[in-house]
Amino acid sequence: MKEFSVELALVFKALGDSTRVKIIELLKINQNLCGCNLLEYFSITQPTLSYHMKILVESQLVVGEKKGSWTHYRLNQERMREISGFFEKDEDREE
Repeated sequence: MKEFSVELALVFKALGDSTRVKIIELLKINQNLCGCNLLEYFSITQPTLSYHMKILVESQLVVGEKKGSWTHYRLNQERMREISGFFEKDEDREE
């Protein structure tokens, strides 16, 4: 298992692209979207969307579930809580 700091760096790298941030925003609002629906929000090709989704899935921010020829995506809520927790002050840690 990777060290959390390495995993966190992958998250920040994934969020370093405005298209991927927009995808996260869309999934936050819609909770579950098919790749075909995501394409409607962008002027990109399906292979380009697949590239972005691969990065988001590898960073564990998004979960993909194959249904037929399309994949449906949703936010990984557990991962979102872990990332959010990283920014909260640790009361037990000495400064």
